[in-house]
Amino acid sequence: MSTPSDTSTGVAGCLLAGFGAAAAALAWAPRAAINIEGGFEGHARDLSVLVVDLPLVLLGGALVPLLAWALTIRWVGRPWFAVLAAVAALALGVWGLLEWWTPRQPPNPGYGHGI
Repeated sequence: MSTPSDTSTGVAGCLLAGFGAAAAALAWAPRAAINIEGGFEGHARDLSVLVVDLPLVLLGGALVPLLAWALTIRWVGRPWFAVLAAVAALALGVWGLLEWWTPRQPPNPGYGHGI
């Protein structure tokens, strides 16, 4: 049987994982918008960002803070320090995502948003 502190620790870890997935998706969405909308008459549309990239971004956004949370709880044992470690890991993960991942851009300026 679990104690209330075990339950609250588990709930906090799950909340951090959900927050991480939402933050990663919000950081991913503006860069992926041009591929989802396409250019003029949908010429540059590439929906593979929804099938390949989005699940990976959500999974990474959920697992990075959860892993940092679990490791910090196990080694340090202080929940407030684990929250700081999870938020720092999420911030580094989102920064890495924005530095590394660049979706395919339209081939020429004529295919942007509108004329």
